[in-house]
Amino acid sequence: MSQRIHVQTEINGEAQDFLCDPRESLLDVLRNTMGLTGAKEGCRNGNCGACNVIMDGILVNSCLVLAVEAEGSSITTVEGINTPVGLHLIQQKYMDHAALQCGICTLGLIVATKALLDHNPAPTEHDVRLWLAGNLCRCTGYDKIVRAVLDAAEAMRENV
Repeated sequence: MSQRIHVQTEINGEAQDFLCDPRESLLDVLRNTMGLTGAKEGCRNGNCGACNVIMDGILVNSCLVLAVEAEGSSITTVEGINTPVGLHLIQQKYMDHAALQCGICTLGLIVATKALLDHNPAPTEHDVRLWLAGNLCRCTGYDKIVRAVLDAAEAMRENV
C-alpha cells in the first residue's frame, strides 16, 4: 500500500489541502475528494477535454495531471467560473446560443473558453476552432459553440 501525500493548493480561489495516492489523478481528487464534479471523466487519456481545468493559467486535462503535481498551484474548475451573482458571461452566452446538448463536454468547453479569452480576448473564428480542437463533442457541429465563444468575447470586451 502506498503512502498518501499531503498536497496544499488553491482551488477556485480558496486554499485547499488534501491527501492523495501518488498515482491518483487530479480529476479523481477534484471529483471524489473535493466534491467538484464539473470536470467529467470522458476518456482518461486526454483526448476529449471533458475534464479541463485551468492550472496556473494553463488549460490542462485533469485526467493527465497527477494530483501531487497540484502542490502550490492555483486551479480553476468550472465551479470557480461562476460569479458571485450567478452565471459568468461565458456560461450565459453558451445558454443564449443553445451551445450545449447532452452536457458531458459543455463544462470542459466552458473552461477551455475561459482559458482562451484570458489568453486572447479578441479571438477570430479560426482561433476559437483551433483552441477548442481538444474538446470532443459528439452531439453538435460546433457552430453554436463557436458563435457563443465569439459573442462572449465581444461582450466581455465591451464590459471592460
